[in-house]
Amino acid sequence: MTMLRPLMRRLVVALLPVSALVVPMLLATPARADDTEVPTDSEIPKDLPRLVLDNGRVDVPPADPDAYRFVLHGEHQIRYQAQRSFPLVSTASDINRKPGLVNDSIGQNQFVTHWLRVTPRLQVRDTLELVGQLDVLTGVLFGETAHGTSADATPRDDYNGFSNLQLRWLYAQYRLPVGVVRIGQQPNHWGMGILANDGDHPTLFGDYRYGSISERILFGTKPGGEDSDVTVALAGDLVFRDANARLSRGQQAFQGVLAAFYEHDYNKLGVFTTLRHQQNDKTSGSDLFPYTDTIDALAVDLNGRVAVPVPGHDAFLFAEAEVAYIAGSTNILRTAEQALDGSKTSIRSFGGAAVVGIVHRSFASGVWADADASNKEKHDASARTASQHYLGKASAHGVPYGDLVGQVEVGYASGDADPHDGTERRFVFDPNHRVGLILFDEVMRWQTARSATAATDPLLTNANRPTPGVDLLPSNGGVFGAQYVNPTFIYRPRHFIDLKGGMVVAQSTADVVDPYRLATQGSYVNYRGGDRRKKDLGVELDAGFEARFPLDYDLKAVVGAQAGLLLPGGALENADGVRMPPQWIAIGRLGLLF
Repeated sequence: MTMLRPLMRRLVVALLPVSALVVPMLLATPARADDTEVPTDSEIPKDLPRLVLDNGRVDVPPADPDAYRFVLHGEHQIRYQAQRSFPLVSTASDINRKPGLVNDSIGQNQFVTHWLRVTPRLQVRDTLELVGQLDVLTGVLFGETAHGTSADATPRDDYNGFSNLQLRWLYAQYRLPVGVVRIGQQPNHWGMGILANDGDHPTLFGDYRYGSISERILFGTKPGGEDSDVTVALAGDLVFRDANARLSRGQQAFQGVLAAFYEHDYNKLGVFTTLRHQQNDKTSGSDLFPYTDTIDALAVDLNGRVAVPVPGHDAFLFAEAEVAYIAGSTNILRTAEQALDGSKTSIRSFGGAAVVGIVHRSFASGVWADADASNKEKHDASARTASQHYLGKASAHGVPYGDLVGQVEVGYASGDADPHDGTERRFVFDPNHRVGLILFDEVMRWQTARSATAATDPLLTNANRPTPGVDLLPSNGGVFGAQYVNPTFIYRPRHFIDLKGGMVVAQSTADVVDPYRLATQGSYVNYRGGDRRKKDLGVELDAGFEARFPLDYDLKAVVGAQAGLLLPGGALENADGVRMPPQWIAIGRLGLLF
C-alpha cells in the first residue's frame, strides 16, 4: 500500500479535470432528434460487452436443430507503425562488430504488418459443431525489421508476412444429454484473460497476438440441469502454445484443468484451476549431453463480474475482477548451488486486475444503423432468437450502442528483485491482456527480449548452455512486476465511430533487476544499468479513433489510428541517472471483417 499511494496521488491529480467533464456527460440522457422517448430498462442488456467495446464482428448464428450449416467468418488487418527508438543493452556480437558500442535499439522505426484470420464452422444440427481457425498470413510485410529480439515470441526480425501460417483451432464439439464434450486443438481463455487468454478478444488499444492454445479433451456440464446457473468443466491438456511453452520447441506441458462458475445473465462468479507439469528437453552443446528442465505448478484463478442499472438513466454500472496465484517448483530457474545439489526453485507469484466503469446507452437510426441491422438480419433468419437483444429494439428505437463509456482498471503483478534467492516471484500477465500501447508492449517488452537475446549470444562462453531461466525472461508485452492504474474513455458521436483516450500510470512492485547484467556483471541494476531501487515506470497517454462501415455481403470495413506518448520514470534511468527520453508510437489501422 505504501508504494501505491504516490501512484494514486498522481492519478487523482491527472483525472480531476477529466472527471469533472466526463461524469456529468455519462449521467446525462441525451434526447434524439427523431425520438425523444429513449427507453430505459431495469434489466441489464445481454449485449452489454458490445455497448462497451464494439469489435464490429459478425455474430455466429445459433445452430439450427433441423439443418446443416457452414459458416465462414474472419478478418484481414493491416497496420502501419511508426515509433521512436529507445536504447537497449548491446549483445556481445553487436559489440564485436562495433567496438565501444554501449546501447543499441532494435533498429525498427517504421514498418507494416498484417494478418488474415479465418474461422470456419460446420454445424450439424444442434448436436455437433466442427470449428477451425487459421492465421493464413501474418507478420511483417515491409519496412524496417528488428534485430537482437529473437528471444521474443513475435520478434519482428524478418519478413514473414506471406509465409507465416498458424493453425490455431481445430476441434469438434458434441452436445450430450448431460453436457458438452469438446476434443481437439482449442482456445484456452478465462475471465479477463490475465492468466489464460486465447488471443481472439479485441482490446481498446493495441492488437491481440497468437494466444493460449491446447490439445484438449474437455467435458462441461450443469449439475443442476439444463436451466441451472452453475457450470462445471474438466479438461486434460497438452499445451500447443502459451506464454510459457511451445510444443514446436520441444517444451511439453501437460495440465489438468478444473473450472466451476455461477452465471446469471451478465453476472458471473467462478474459479479456474490448472495443475501443470512441463518439461523442456535441451542439449548442452551436443546431442551427447541432453538435459531436461521441469516446471510443476498449481494455478488458482478467481473471476467475477457484475452490472447494475443506473436509476433514472439508460446507463449501466459494471465491474469485473480477476486474481490469480501460482505455486510450485522448477529447475529452469536455478543458482549454481542449486545446480550442484539438485534442489529446485520455489514458485510463489500472484497478480490481479479489476475494472469498474459506466456506459450510457443510446439508439441509432439512419443509413448506417439500418445497414447494420439489415446485414445482421440477413445474416441468417434463424439467428434472430439469439440476436433478439440486438434487433429487438432496432425496429422501434434504432440500433443500441454505448455512446459514452468511462472505466478505470487497476492491476498488480508481483515482481522478483533477487533471481538468486531460490524463489521465483515474478508474475507475468498474458500479453493479450493489453494495457496501453507503449510502456508494456514496446519498452518493457523489448528490454526483456534484448536481455534474453544477449544472454544467448554465441560469443558468450555459456552460449551452449545459456543462463538458466532465460527462456522465461521475455515478457512478450505482458505486464510483469508492476502495478498500474489505467483509466480509459470512449465517446461515440455516431454508433459506428469511436473516439477514445486513456492513461497508464505505473510503478514496479519490486526492485527492477536485469538478470542478464546480474549474470554477466554481477550488478543488481535495472535494464539500462540504473538504480534498481527506483520504481517509477512512468506515465503514458493514449488516444485513437475507429470507424466501422457496413458493406454488402455481410462485410464491414474498419479504419482508424492510435497513438501513445510515454513519459518515462526513474526506473528507466541509466547509470548516470539520465532518464530514457520520451517515447512515442503511432499506428494506422485498416481492416476488413467478414
